[in-house]
Amino acid sequence: MWTIVVAGGSGHRFGRAKQYESLGEQRVIDVSRAVAEARSDGVVLVVPAHDVAAESGVAGGATRSESVRAGLAEVPEDADIVCVHDAARPLAPAALYDRVIEAIAAGADAAVPGRAVADTIKVIDTTTAHGVVLGNVTATPDRSTLVAVQTPQAFRASALRAAHDSGGDATDDAALVESVGGNVVVVEGDAMARKITTPDDLAWARDQMEGTS
Repeated sequence: MWTIVVAGGSGHRFGRAKQYESLGEQRVIDVSRAVAEARSDGVVLVVPAHDVAAESGVAGGATRSESVRAGLAEVPEDADIVCVHDAARPLAPAALYDRVIEAIAAGADAAVPGRAVADTIKVIDTTTAHGVVLGNVTATPDRSTLVAVQTPQAFRASALRAAHDSGGDATDDAALVESVGGNVVVVEGDAMARKITTPDDLAWARDQMEGTS
């Protein structure tokens, strides 16, 4: 089993490259990579092109899907399972890898961790957005059928390669597998797999690291 750790973002929303922010004595990217290495036969680290030499990684692309494809090209052809993990979720526990991998071993094409959605979700028509109004509500989906997904996500290697052969883009790789008819299952997620998107998220992660040191 191999893992692609995706750390190719420039950090536009965060304000800087969050994957290089410190978490105690390590960086976000280092923590994510270490957990992946503990559960994998090999790890491919995808980083911005100018950091390839410094991080011993491969260059990412203009989109997340392009970055994953760059990493996938470095995974040995005989790998049977491939996990994809966002470096921005450094505290995802090793047990989460185990859960998604077990689901692939049981026959799924893809397995993603998911957590129940606490808030009511509204679907809006963003084409009407103006001023302080974000858009018109077009639907309110049943909250009981919704989950917020995390990484690591695991895939049957052949299914992931076939999905990426289309050259499409999506916010996660499971969506690409879905688009070509693959069987995607959801396993129980973990609160510790919170994504670092804002400085507040980074402060939370640092607090967690201090609590376990």
